[in-house]
Amino acid sequence: MNLFQKKIDPRCAYCARGHHLSEEQILCPKKGVMEAGSHCRAFKYDPLKRVPPRPAALAGSNLKDEDFQL
Repeated sequence: MNLFQKKIDPRCAYCARGHHLSEEQILCPKKGVMEAGSHCRAFKYDPLKRVPPRPAALAGSNLKDEDFQL
């Protein structure tokens, strides 16, 4: 199972060059203040800044012990 995709869409939120000002604003040394969802040509991926989506929850929360017997 891969935790990180091979093709990542560039976003300022996880660019190695950017610094977080707030949750929605990034300070880019090339472009200045940018939105977290935007990007520029100077994008450099930093995997430690990216928070992967949470795995899907098991849709079997209403299972009973009888469901696991043969």
